[in-house]
Amino acid sequence: MSLKYRMLLLVAAGLFGLNSCGLFGGGGSGLGDSEKTGWNYNDPEMGGFEVVTDWQPEAGPGLVFIEGGTFIMGRVEQDVMYDWNAKPRRVTVTSFYMDETEVTNVDWREYLHWLKWAYGKDFPLVIKNALPDTLVWRSPLGYNEPFVTDYFRHPAYNDYPVVGVNWLQANDYCVWRTDRVNEMLLIRKGIIEWEPGQKGKDVFNTEAYLAGQYNAKQGKNQLYTIDPETGEKVARNVRFEDGILLSKYRLPTEAEWEFAASGLVGNTYDERMVERRIYPWNGHNIRNPEAKVRGQMMANFVRGRGDYMGLAGNLNDENTFPGPVKSYWPNDYGLYCMAGNVNEWVLDVYRPLSFEDVDEIRPFRGNVFKTPYDREGKFSEKDSLGRIPYREVTEEEAANRRNYNKAYYINYKDGDIASTLDFSEGQTIKDKDSDRMYYQGDPQMKNQGMTTLINDRVRVYKGGSWKDRAYWLSPGTRRFLDEASSTNDIGFRCAMEAVGAQSAKKRGENVGR
Repeated sequence: MSLKYRMLLLVAAGLFGLNSCGLFGGGGSGLGDSEKTGWNYNDPEMGGFEVVTDWQPEAGPGLVFIEGGTFIMGRVEQDVMYDWNAKPRRVTVTSFYMDETEVTNVDWREYLHWLKWAYGKDFPLVIKNALPDTLVWRSPLGYNEPFVTDYFRHPAYNDYPVVGVNWLQANDYCVWRTDRVNEMLLIRKGIIEWEPGQKGKDVFNTEAYLAGQYNAKQGKNQLYTIDPETGEKVARNVRFEDGILLSKYRLPTEAEWEFAASGLVGNTYDERMVERRIYPWNGHNIRNPEAKVRGQMMANFVRGRGDYMGLAGNLNDENTFPGPVKSYWPNDYGLYCMAGNVNEWVLDVYRPLSFEDVDEIRPFRGNVFKTPYDREGKFSEKDSLGRIPYREVTEEEAANRRNYNKAYYINYKDGDIASTLDFSEGQTIKDKDSDRMYYQGDPQMKNQGMTTLINDRVRVYKGGSWKDRAYWLSPGTRRFLDEASSTNDIGFRCAMEAVGAQSAKKRGENVGR
């Protein structure tokens, strides 16, 4: 075959290809990256629109991937307390990440160390507010005084769960952890350099950095963008659209915590669940059935009056008080101590009938919608601690929305008289503690002088603890405590959104152990 004939064939093939695809490739990506316009991404000659096309999921330190799904949330055994506050209901939980273990004493001491270093000189109250209440160990008729000084500070208890921490403190820790993880991520990628002199408002904060209000020292792998007008490289900060920074650490919602604790991923076959669980493991017993460890306790709890760890010579659960966070056996998601050891704070506000009106997907009670923008649309300036302040959205700002019309939804449809259809507004009064507006003077309102422990400041905790009976080890059980209170049997662990694909296979994640 002659060279001339070969060239004609190549030209013909090329014309056929253009004709079959169309000028912009028909339904494909065409000549450019954009399937809708044909323009190139990341091309200064075509406007310089920057798009990350090779993003891969990355878990934060200490987190385990929890593939979501549907499950029956609520009671799985007899309601011996007759609370009727955990009625079974099918809901769906989206995929998320969760700490493998509870937050430990050494984790909290690291937190305090950083706060002292960054804020100790000018803001001593920040450190004071972050201290765990070690006096929770005192008992009028028990000699626990050594634990007041030993449990939190002594290295023997480094890997034991931190207690004496209230719900508000746990949330503050989540904010701090988000910033430290993202800062170290940028440092290790060489995008910014470590600056040991950060103090007060000049500390790294993720939101302040994204808003251009944190002046980072640029690293050797500094990011650049191309100025489409000059064609020159211009240094820039990481943007959220780059997919480099992680989502926020936070407390898990009650639904997320219960779903993860149940570990039903180990009991599914195709789209069928073969067995529900009373506890985070199979069966109705709290002893391990495996041959090598048969009879050993599956969790740290109280078996009967006065029996906190078994007999000398064969201490069964081996812990009188909280034990190391990696004690016992992890559940099918690889999470330790989702039953026993310490109870754990979750994000939700407590209501006895929480499952009656909440959404069927990602159920949660406790929303207060906030924004970092002022009413003129200007982004907030960071505060004296280097953080971006938020404010509640106003009714005027939400007036034209269909999905919400105010900021405060903690008490929405919670069963009180103000939530009923036949409620007529009377005089409004402001609660001196919460600055919330309440109603009075309505003829249907009875027992107006009655007080209750259930209010908008009580939060759910779950899981059972070292001083609870086996009943509370069931993930479906729930109790509540004021968000500013703490005890010697409540700790917490953090969670994080799993953005993007929900399937573990598509994310390249492992599910369970």
